[in-house]
Amino acid sequence: MLSPDRPFPLFLQKIESLGRISTKWVNSLGFGTSLLYQSVFWICWGSRRKQQVRLEAIVSQMMEVGILALPIVSLVSITIGLMLAIQGIDALKDFGAEHQVTYGVALSVVREFAPLITGILIAGRSGSAFAARLSTMMINNEIDALRVMGINPVRFLVVPSLVAMMIMVPLLTLWADIVALLGAGLYITTALGISMGTYIGQTIAYLGTADALHGLGKSFVFGILITLVGVINGSSVTGGAEGVGHVTTRAVVHSILALILADLLIVFLLTR
Repeated sequence: MLSPDRPFPLFLQKIESLGRISTKWVNSLGFGTSLLYQSVFWICWGSRRKQQVRLEAIVSQMMEVGILALPIVSLVSITIGLMLAIQGIDALKDFGAEHQVTYGVALSVVREFAPLITGILIAGRSGSAFAARLSTMMINNEIDALRVMGINPVRFLVVPSLVAMMIMVPLLTLWADIVALLGAGLYITTALGISMGTYIGQTIAYLGTADALHGLGKSFVFGILITLVGVINGSSVTGGAEGVGHVTTRAVVHSILALILADLLIVFLLTR
């Protein structure tokens, strides 16, 4: 028999560890798919079972996810717009094409930066809060109490947040588009000596409906991913307050990773 200090048993330990991690990820994927299916079921057929989704809960989550996030989304968006304008003009100046900066900034903001930055902000702000709230309820056995009372936890807790995310993240992305483009316009008009009306006209001419739908479609998917990742991590809590902090941090990291990978996949599929 091989001794424990030889490399072959260590190799087996690495394989076992990899298998455990892979199994955990597959279980999480299956759980997320099940949550999405149940959420769609309660949204579409909950009223037939006289257990419709609460409108008050959806509006409350929309306020939390969307309205209260406007200041931070606005601040980051205008900063992104300014930075893209500054970098774009500086890069194009060497080729004498700085007047084409509007085209690059408009497409970059609407198709990529606005949806991704908005999704990351919402993941860090609302996704983490949802994971923390759900994990606290798990520790206090409040989820089991809902089941005992005959209340489905997915309908009561998950669906309002999911619906709010699917509505508000695209709307926040649209707002981020406007703010970032206006922020870029403030610098471009000053640096190139053109009027704001000319800049707005160029932006409208360069952008098409497909560009806007590209970014808004991404943000819709991002809203779903943020909610599902928050639920998956919140449901896997162990321990006490330390466990809540751990799953909250993990939810943010996993959400951002999921958004970036989803963004890459969507861009690859839509630009083929």
